Amino acid sequence: MNRYRLAIAIVLLVVGLLWIGQGLNLLGGSAMSGQPFWAVVGVALVVVAAGVAWTARRRAG
Repeated sequence: MNRYRLAIAIVLLVVGLLWIGQGLNLLGGSAMSGQPFWAVVGVALVVVAAGVAWTARRRAG
């Protein structure tokens, strides 16, 4: 179960970082590029990923 939570946290982290990059116009080529809204949503997703990873690690210990 904890491996699944960590895998979900990693996927959320990668997607969040991607959205931050697109929102800050570091990664071009999509309608999301250069839209600050997506950078904010990406930061929120990274925070959620950290929470999921923390709870998975906490339950493992």
